[in-house]
Amino acid sequence: QVQLVESGGGLVQAGGSLRLSCAASGRTFSLYTMGWFRQAPGKEREFVAAISRAGGRTLYADSVKGRFTISRDNAKNTVDLQMNSLKPEDTAVYSCAAAGTISVVPTSGDYRYWGQGTQVTVSS
Repeated sequence: QVQLVESGGGLVQAGGSLRLSCAASGRTFSLYTMGWFRQAPGKEREFVAAISRAGGRTLYADSVKGRFTISRDNAKNTVDLQMNSLKPEDTAVYSCAAAGTISVVPTSGDYRYWGQGTQVTVSS
């Protein structure tokens, strides 16, 4: 099993930045494609970004391209999401997830393990 714990969420003004981190337990972190998803109240879960096992490939939702950057450090069992130029519409609970796929995918159903999420609130 893989356990994921997110951190780094908080309150920030529009235009500001936050860096989210996801720490994974276990010894098989490098075997998983990792992704970030978000969900705002009253809305469906939305794909944000994904990164391949070795970090060589990334995928971003159109809504965050150019503003967010996903990265991972397999030696530390962490995956981060650097969020810049934040907008009020970025407000959501952000969750880290692990998938057994061999490619970066945006589909929630492909991710087996999920963290509890961390709240990001962007004020206008």
